[in-house]
Amino acid sequence: MKIFLASGNAHKIEEFRKIFEGGPLDFEGIPVSVEEDGSSFAENALIKAKKGCELSKQPTLADDSGLAVDALDGRPGIHSARYGGEKATSREKIAKLLEEMKDLPDEKRSASFHCALALVFPDGSKIEVEGVCPGFIARESSGDGGFGYDPIFYLPEMGKTFAQLSNEEKNRLGHRGRAARLFLEQLKQRVSS
Repeated sequence: MKIFLASGNAHKIEEFRKIFEGGPLDFEGIPVSVEEDGSSFAENALIKAKKGCELSKQPTLADDSGLAVDALDGRPGIHSARYGGEKATSREKIAKLLEEMKDLPDEKRSASFHCALALVFPDGSKIEVEGVCPGFIARESSGDGGFGYDPIFYLPEMGKTFAQLSNEEKNRLGHRGRAARLFLEQLKQRVSS
């Protein structure tokens, strides 16, 4: 089944192809320009998916992902991509976050990665799911894999940051992989009914 992915980000399109590898879906990217003014990851994913479906006239999937830190009342949250400013690099965003958390003890450094997926069909029906991966914010960056906040997102059960995980481990444990599995379950139910 061909599905458009509401994104012009080649890295994100490739990551989705890897997550869904061997499955029934074939992704093609469609760049969308919308104001992500929702109050949650789910709302922002739906805004992008609706716009992508409107443009492509085909089923279109969108995601909105980010990092929520408990001690910071969920920040950076839906502003994860723009945390520290519109043009801030990943390194600058990480430095800002670590500075804000420098005085927090280890037990107060809990956080979670979130991935909301929304698929909108041309008839207006939709599938919406959210995957969450709990972890902690490390005191310094470790690892050179992944992107964004991966070098400081620590999984105690693995003894590694996201940036130290293999692609297989990240897809199995991570927020996008969890959301993808939920999404496929709902898609299969829709197709079989």
